[in-house]
Amino acid sequence: MRMKLPFISPGMLILSLIIFFGYSAAIAFAAPASELIPRWLQHDPKATKTINHEALDQFLATYRENGPDGVARIAYAKVSREDHKALKAYIGDLQKTEVSRLSKPEQFAFWVNLYNAATVDLILDHKPANGIKEINISPGFFSIGPWGKEFLKVEGQDLSLNTIEHNILRPVWKDPRTHYVINCASIGCPDIPAKAVRAEGLETLLDNAAKIYINHPRGVRLNNDNSVTLSSIYDWFSEDFGESDKAILDHIRRFADEPLKQKLEQVREIDGYRYDWSLNRVSKVEG
Repeated sequence: MRMKLPFISPGMLILSLIIFFGYSAAIAFAAPASELIPRWLQHDPKATKTINHEALDQFLATYRENGPDGVARIAYAKVSREDHKALKAYIGDLQKTEVSRLSKPEQFAFWVNLYNAATVDLILDHKPANGIKEINISPGFFSIGPWGKEFLKVEGQDLSLNTIEHNILRPVWKDPRTHYVINCASIGCPDIPAKAVRAEGLETLLDNAAKIYINHPRGVRLNNDNSVTLSSIYDWFSEDFGESDKAILDHIRRFADEPLKQKLEQVREIDGYRYDWSLNRVSKVEG
């Protein structure tokens, strides 16, 4: 006996596909959990060696611009072939570093600068992408963006941007302020630092980066009804900020300026989250 299949209208089929791929995309965008790779715990507490980050300093001084809206952007369209080559050479030099022989503060600076420089390099390699999620080079049918692609190698280990962020930086340092200095080339992300991160003055740098983001509407937005909408970073990485609304808000109040801090004292719950994935490019030169 032949089973009669139910009729599915074109409209229902399209709706089902939208729901399916929307759900799949949501899974793909979910931040990986912080999971330590033990070998990256190795360090030398007595080490005095420092890494030369002047090439990144020069690149940022030339192409990073602070916009009138308080967002730092990169003039990707202005980057010369020579300066792009210099950035690639810097990334190549970093990958030759015996990072396990560095001190922990020097390692932190190393990983953050490698992550940020490699992200900028990806954008330059894939112009004219309008956003980092368009660079679909990660393995996996439903994967979106470049974060899962292993295109870096340090001490013989193939690494992806995900590896650096979720298997090294987050689990080794366990410092939520890390999120304020790594940049995903998007408007919604904390700014790429104006200079390469260095071990010297690191605590001050992290505190200042947290203050800049939290006191900008990208990070924290107070609504007319006194509710608060936060960056999706606090949702995706809630385990780093304390999981509960109270813990996340306590973290934010720590870095909030007046009068934002006073207003947040009355807030007990987070109303929602938002994020702008638009490319952090200087629009006036991008055409």
